[in-house]
Amino acid sequence: MSSIIINKADLKDLETLQSIGKETFYETFSAHNSEEEMQEYLNKSFASDKLTAELNNPDSQFFLVWEEDLPVGYLKVNSGKAQTELQDETSLEIERIYVKSSYHGKKIGQILYEKALEIAHEEKKKYLWLGVWEENLRAVNFYKKNGFVEFDKHIFRLGNDEQTDLMMKKIID
Repeated sequence: MSSIIINKADLKDLETLQSIGKETFYETFSAHNSEEEMQEYLNKSFASDKLTAELNNPDSQFFLVWEEDLPVGYLKVNSGKAQTELQDETSLEIERIYVKSSYHGKKIGQILYEKALEIAHEEKKKYLWLGVWEENLRAVNFYKKNGFVEFDKHIFRLGNDEQTDLMMKKIID
């Protein structure tokens, strides 16, 4: 694999984030959901106005991973009121680690996770937390390998389908 670069994303990266977000979410979850519900979710979750608001939120940060000039994944972390649930000032939420399936097994997810950990240390957070679909065993095992433990569950809605997310956290030393 050639050189891998991670850059903080901003509004100029909107279309890249939309593209990679839609592609990776579809690759990961389309086999388990109807095409109609997938398209509705993708159109809503990666709409320009929604992503623009997220990019403009000072409590959210996005990072893109590039191999040469090809975007291969991204990270979204939230602190404070931008967090999807806990909104604990002592925590950092990893809302998204998205990696193109053709790059699975190439340590891109690990690079993004380590970036989140670095931010948590810089911001003196006490723990990282996230929600991950209980049936996404690849991701669940990735987080367990990195020291996360389950502490709760919540419902993630995709169309009319209610899916259970494991809520996991890692205490930062």
